[in-house]
Formats: sequence, structure tokens, C-alpha cells
Amino acid sequence: MDWIILVLIVLAAAFLQTSTGYGFSIIGTPFLFLLYPAHTAIQINIILSLCISGCMIYKIRNEIDKDLLWRLIKGSILGLILGIFIYLYLDVQWLKITVGALIIISTVLLILKLTIQRATNRDLLTGGISGLLTTSIGVPGPPLLVYFAGVGTAKETLRSTTLAYYLFVYFVSLVMQIFFDGTSQEVWISSMIAIPPLMVGILLGLFLFKWISQKAFKMITYIILLFTGLYLLVTSI
Repeated sequence: MDWIILVLIVLAAAFLQTSTGYGFSIIGTPFLFLLYPAHTAIQINIILSLCISGCMIYKIRNEIDKDLLWRLIKGSILGLILGIFIYLYLDVQWLKITVGALIIISTVLLILKLTIQRATNRDLLTGGISGLLTTSIGVPGPPLLVYFAGVGTAKETLRSTTLAYYLFVYFVSLVMQIFFDGTSQEVWISSMIAIPPLMVGILLGLFLFKWISQKAFKMITYIILLFTGLYLLVTSI
């Protein structure tokens, strides 16, 4: 039964990731926490997120904002290092509560038409927060979504640049987690089971992407952020 639930989670999350440029870790990780211990769920999410980013990156490589990508990567370095200590030593429940609250507050501000002025230091800060969330709970997306929505980034640029960025932060995070805390057979068996529905979700998402308008894209962003924030709070309190 758990494997059926895993397949459904991965299928839905991969579909969202491919069609919108985000969504796999944001939707997948909270539900994976229901099936697996925290560290197992985080590593499964990272492995599958690496697969989906690797499958898509060649097709959309020409849409990447390379300057923005480089700033996000540079900013993420310190966050990745700090995040591994959170992963190893801090109670994941408290981190989930904090992240959930921040997501809800940020999303409400965006719905109220909050705008953010694009700046190099803000690119770096966004990368830093994202990096911290990747090594700690395997969810780099929320700060990127909030920032890119605030500055009005086009959906094509958002999807391609975040996927390229994810390849870096997920790979580094997985290596750091395995090096400092190890891994398990359950992580890799579950990941292999999830790859077929992952591929189906990718294909469906690629088909839908061209039909999503910028307005609909923003609405999907807000719905996913609010859902994730509320879900993290409810399941952590």
C-alpha cells in the first residue's frame, strides 16, 4: 500500500515540476514524510529531483539565465554548509514549522501584489536560503518561488534556471548527507520504484507547459505555496 501511495505522490509531483518548473520537492517532500522517517524521505526526494532535473535540462538549456544561475549557486554555498548541521542535529519538526509559517506569510504578501526589486545581493541571499533548505529538509523551492514571483520572472526563465540550479544544490546536498550521515537500502529501492511514475509525470508536464498562461502560472504558484505552508504547519504542530 505504501508503494502505491509513493507512486501517486511521485506522479503528481513530477507533473507539477515539469509543467511549472517547481513543485516536486514542495509537494512531494511533505507527503513523503508520512511514509518514511525524515532523513529517508529527504534523500528519496533529492534523488528523484536530481533525476527529473537531469532529464529536462538539455531540452530547456537555452532558456537559462546564466548570470542569475551563477549568483544563486554562489549564494547557496554557505547555506548548504549551514543546512547540513540542521539536518544532522536539529529537530526537523521545528524547522518545518518555521518554513511553513514563512511560506504562508510570503505568499500572502505576494497575493497582495508585493513587488521585489531585482538586485545582485538579493539573488545571492535567495540562493543562500534555498541552499540551507536543501541540505536541511530537501526543499529548495520556496525562496526561489517567492523571489521570482515578486520580481516578475517569466515562467520559461523560472523553469529553466531553477532546474539548472537544482542540479547543483541537490547533487551537493546528497553527497554531503551521505558523507556525514550515510544512506539506506530503503532510500535506493524506493527511488527505483518511483522512477517509472516520475517519467510519466515528466511527459505529461512537458505536454501541458506550453498551454499554461502567465496569469494561470501565478495562481498555481500561490495555491501550491499556501497548501505547502499550511500542510507543514498542521502536520508539525
